[in-house]
Amino acid sequence: MKKILVVDDEFDILTTWRLVLEMEGYEVSTASNGRIALDAARSNPPALVITDWMMPHMDGVELVRQLAASDGLARVPVILMSAAANAPALEHPYAQFRRKPFSIDDLIDTVQSLIGPA
Repeated sequence: MKKILVVDDEFDILTTWRLVLEMEGYEVSTASNGRIALDAARSNPPALVITDWMMPHMDGVELVRQLAASDGLARVPVILMSAAANAPALEHPYAQFRRKPFSIDDLIDTVQSLIGPA
């Protein structure tokens, strides 16, 4: 089963994405900020990371940078999501930016295009 790490400080979004992805057959773990997510990814590398941009302790852009700098995680694709008007510069060859609101269908399509079906 393919593992996905979902990172967001908004509990409702975190829960919704987790439930949707689990219903698609993926194994999903969650984190409420980038620092927790980085520790989780290092201890149990996921096939994909989906993260919000604006979070406390470590934001999504810094998480993307840290993942890219990590030998074991540099090839893990990342989806960075935000309602921000401008996309940030991402220093990660497998990272992409998606603007919120992001529909469930778009999420599933993007996940499947990056890592395939569960």
